[in-house]
Amino acid sequence: MLNAMIVSAKLPFNLWGEALLTACHVHNRVLSKKIQSSPYELWNGRKPNLSYLKVWGCIAYFRVPDPKRTKLGPRAIKSVFVGYAVNSKAYRLLDLSSNTIVESRDVEFIENKFINDSQIEPKQTQESDSLVHDSLSGNKRIEPSSPSEQRRSQRVRKEKDFGPDFISYQVNVYLVEGNREKVLSKLPFVGNVEEDPSTYSEAMASRDAAFWREAVNDEMDSILSNNTWVLVDLPPGSNTIGCKWVFRRKYRTDGTIQTFKARLVAKGFRQREGIDYFDTYAPVARITSIRVLIALASIYKLVVHQMDVKTAFLNGDLDEEVYMDQPEGFVLPGSEKKVCKLVKSLYGLKQAPKQWHEKFDTVILANGFKHNGADKCVYSKFTSEYGVIVCLYVDDMLIFGTNMLGVCETKKYLASVFKMKDLNEADTILGIKVKRHSEGYALCQNHYIEKVLFKYKHLNIKEVNTPFDSNYKLVENTGRAIAQLEFASAIGSMMYAMHCTRLDIAFAVNRLSRYTSNPSAEHWKAIARVLGYLKKTKDLGLYYSGYPAVLEGYSDANWVTSVGDNKSTSGWIFTLGGGAIS
Repeated sequence: MLNAMIVSAKLPFNLWGEALLTACHVHNRVLSKKIQSSPYELWNGRKPNLSYLKVWGCIAYFRVPDPKRTKLGPRAIKSVFVGYAVNSKAYRLLDLSSNTIVESRDVEFIENKFINDSQIEPKQTQESDSLVHDSLSGNKRIEPSSPSEQRRSQRVRKEKDFGPDFISYQVNVYLVEGNREKVLSKLPFVGNVEEDPSTYSEAMASRDAAFWREAVNDEMDSILSNNTWVLVDLPPGSNTIGCKWVFRRKYRTDGTIQTFKARLVAKGFRQREGIDYFDTYAPVARITSIRVLIALASIYKLVVHQMDVKTAFLNGDLDEEVYMDQPEGFVLPGSEKKVCKLVKSLYGLKQAPKQWHEKFDTVILANGFKHNGADKCVYSKFTSEYGVIVCLYVDDMLIFGTNMLGVCETKKYLASVFKMKDLNEADTILGIKVKRHSEGYALCQNHYIEKVLFKYKHLNIKEVNTPFDSNYKLVENTGRAIAQLEFASAIGSMMYAMHCTRLDIAFAVNRLSRYTSNPSAEHWKAIARVLGYLKKTKDLGLYYSGYPAVLEGYSDANWVTSVGDNKSTSGWIFTLGGGAIS
């Protein structure tokens, strides 16, 4: 199938990776004579939809996104269809004008035309060929006779080349790594059909229906035991918001399924401001606060434990009257026309985060805790027997104590009010690994960095010693942007690591983030360099010990070093306990 696709479309063989993924996608949805079914149907318990399948390699025109569209510019761009997006219901297209891979849902296909049939008209092709040939040979070109005797331009036109360098830099960015035989031998044909159900009916019709049913029942038990709503008749003039089930598989690090999770989510986008909700702001603990507390724990040898609040948003009390449709699968017989009047907040509501924080704030302050002046999500309590600090990030909680007595008392109190999950000694918070050593604590994100490296492995990342080459000057891109959304995503992935534990890449990420709106191939190479540095130093992190136990600060700046706008750059760092905190 693979060779037939490439030969039929007359496309270069360096697109074999895209062809392979498409062949796998189609193969999973084709009926097999042996099993009288398709792999997709066996795996998901339903027949696949084939209406969206297109002829591989055909000509396609995708709509120019509104932010990129100009008043007099084109409304669509010519491209070649090369596959199906993995994470969305979009098509993968090769943009002929910029030689880049794009993903779009707004596409018009011409399935009976291919690149060699419509890229250049036959007469223009011959003319272009003769011009190039004569210019190289040095001979004078003789004008062919023409009925209209049109005036010909004397400019030498470059021949269109679809050889090995067809998509140049983007070949390395988007194609599968490794030789063809190696990938073919290891790629399972059913590998890409493990999709989470998008609706309740899909979940109940899938091969994992028993697991999804158990997850749904657990969620409903939590909701009903919490008295989240009461069934009432819809008052005249009132409107309801819908709800939906969200299903997710949670995987272990080895790729096996750990749990099946189901969550009932209100369709908060239908809420009307000023009627269904008012304020929505809810604070969370700052990463700086977490680093400061870890540094203090290292200096004063504090005990650090962790807890998680189960279904945290269900604990918030609602002040507004909000009506919701009964959830699918749990419509009460005989009360089909009744609706749920929400008494407590639910996931998806605009005000749910705010209501949860207010509830927790009231409960924790009632136990003698006090707010921290710099961070509203840090609470402290000191008695003659112990001292305790609680740091809350939505439903994740770190508890710092001078001894186990204070930690245990705090856990006992919180568990008496909320449904809590005791995680004992702190291990991971917000994707940050908390490691305890003989002198204190260390923060590391090696697992997160590994996931980022795996996501961008198509960049052929090589290990380097520094994140940025100071001798190389990055400039604005004057051409078409190359994979702009993917570039912004890469910047965001690196920025989270920088914001939490990898302050050493701050300068490089700062420089690269300036080109997010219009990245070029050179900017992508700089991204690959930062990732190469992270690959070599993924186990590095922030190390805190008992010395020095004082706050130290350093700052520096340069003068007019930014190319183009002549701006200066300044930076600072504060350390406590031997590690950076800000």
